[in-house]
Amino acid sequence: MAKLASRTYGEALFSLACEENKVNELYDEVLALKRILAEDPDFTVLMNHPKVTKEEKEQLLDKVFGGRMDKELLGFLQLLLKKDRYSELPAVIEYFVGAVKEYRGIGVAYVTAPQEPSAAQKKEIEAKLLSTTKYKSMEMHFAVDKSLIGGLVIRIGDKVVDSSIRTKLEGLKRELIA
Repeated sequence: MAKLASRTYGEALFSLACEENKVNELYDEVLALKRILAEDPDFTVLMNHPKVTKEEKEQLLDKVFGGRMDKELLGFLQLLLKKDRYSELPAVIEYFVGAVKEYRGIGVAYVTAPQEPSAAQKKEIEAKLLSTTKYKSMEMHFAVDKSLIGGLVIRIGDKVVDSSIRTKLEGLKRELIA
């Protein structure tokens, strides 16, 4: 249910940004909001505290962000508050950021390898992904998992390409057992 709510509100924020022709401005403000919330986790605790009334929370939002934040984004935060969905804000932000990246043609790839790829290998992987996807650019995230033995596991969105030796050995083991 929470995932559905964050998607619904994230889509609403993205639609608002498109309708108001403020995709870039709201994207920058949402990233700034994300940094602020990460730097001050007490603010999130306070905004989600059950003993603080909605009116107090709304006043706090106005006091902290009023005049410093785009009025549409502030109104959106107040809407989340009124609908008892403020706790979904981090997931809404992630959805919105992903939607803007998709809109801009930026793919986000998570590449796992058995050892850290060299700079040349990273560029080669990125070039291959750009040539085989619809994206104009890629945001690359690399991780190391020695248990892969060899090969790569690449995830872009909900698509996963697993060419690791570990997976191939597991498949071979299943075939031999069968």
